[in-house]
Amino acid sequence: MPASALFTSDGAGRRNGLNGEYFNTASFNGQVYRAPGKTPAPAASNVAPLFTRVDAEINFKWWDGAPRADMDDDNFGVRWSGFLAPTVTGKYRLGGVGMNAFEIYFNGKQLARGNNTHERNYSYESVDLEAGKLYPIRVDFHEVLNDADMRLVWAVPGRDLESAALDAARQAEAVVMFLGLSPRLEGEEMKVPVVGFQGGDRVDLGLPAAQEALLQKVVALGKPVVLVLLNGSAVAVNWARDRVPALLDAWYPGQAGGEAIADVLFGDYNPAGRLPVTFYKSADQLPAFDDYSMKGRTYRYFQGEPLYAFGYGLSYTTFGYRRLECPERAPANHEVTVSVEVRNTGKVAGEEVVQLYVKRDGVRSLEGFRRIALQVGERKTVKFVLGARQLPKSGVAEIAIGGQQPGGSNAGVLTTTLSIAP
Repeated sequence: MPASALFTSDGAGRRNGLNGEYFNTASFNGQVYRAPGKTPAPAASNVAPLFTRVDAEINFKWWDGAPRADMDDDNFGVRWSGFLAPTVTGKYRLGGVGMNAFEIYFNGKQLARGNNTHERNYSYESVDLEAGKLYPIRVDFHEVLNDADMRLVWAVPGRDLESAALDAARQAEAVVMFLGLSPRLEGEEMKVPVVGFQGGDRVDLGLPAAQEALLQKVVALGKPVVLVLLNGSAVAVNWARDRVPALLDAWYPGQAGGEAIADVLFGDYNPAGRLPVTFYKSADQLPAFDDYSMKGRTYRYFQGEPLYAFGYGLSYTTFGYRRLECPERAPANHEVTVSVEVRNTGKVAGEEVVQLYVKRDGVRSLEGFRRIALQVGERKTVKFVLGARQLPKSGVAEIAIGGQQPGGSNAGVLTTTLSIAP
């Protein structure tokens, strides 16, 4: 939130920003901090602040430190107070994003609160505000464990973000679109007033509707488009699969994610990631959410056609498999060695993830994988040792080795059978 919307007082001597009181105690009174309920906490403090200052905005990341070296980095609190002056009349979304606990009091009432020491809280409410009017606001922050950060955020009404994005795309030679999900959408027991989400659970596997609409409008401009997905779970990008030339799933990539994505897109790194989950086409392919059996779920029990299979992933090069060696028979309760030769058949060096699947009793399971680096034309023999627990006690097991799961059009996957004598 910009400092131009925050003021220390409603009088003539007001300054931009909020009054910040910094305490060497998370509770502001020297006692063990306990998160308050929905009623406002008392405004007064039993302990004098260590120092005070005017902060132009609330946008702090202290990580595992504190605002000052003389503060306890796992037991401090900050109280900001002042006034908010909106510049546009309308319905705003006002709240906070923070690691550890916070409460926001607005116009004399508690507006939002969060309490999580493992990841950032995002909590907000919709409020009707009048331009130019001063509204009292107070933000209490409490650090008790792990990292600490706090932001006061709002969404201004009437902003046409889609038009701005389309204007930027029209001026570009190529477009890299970053779409997907975030911890604000997917989580546990959280308020998510977005179609396709319910209390942090996903009831639709597609992209949020606004993102899907924007993607289709950008693609319609006729520019080369790369779609980068940022997400913590599978996304059903059916439309994009058939119409976007390149898709890169970056998941939640972390602080070095930008450089890693750029390396892949500019060809400085040959991608070698493989999907750790199945990407379904729709939630309609899955059993009801309250059915806790594994039937119809995951690559092991799913019988339909996935959007992208578990273990799937492309590279800027290609790999060929040959000379699958596996005994035709083996005694029960004995180890079995399986090997295959892998060759880089493309034009650039790259890494392959060799995957070994065993199918027994009608269920296929990943029982081994190796990541290998191959120069152009280079060959390597990869060996796996299957233990007795990975094989049936008796009967026939199907062994498959390749760069992804067997089945469908995966012509590069080699298969054989192994008979186990009881």
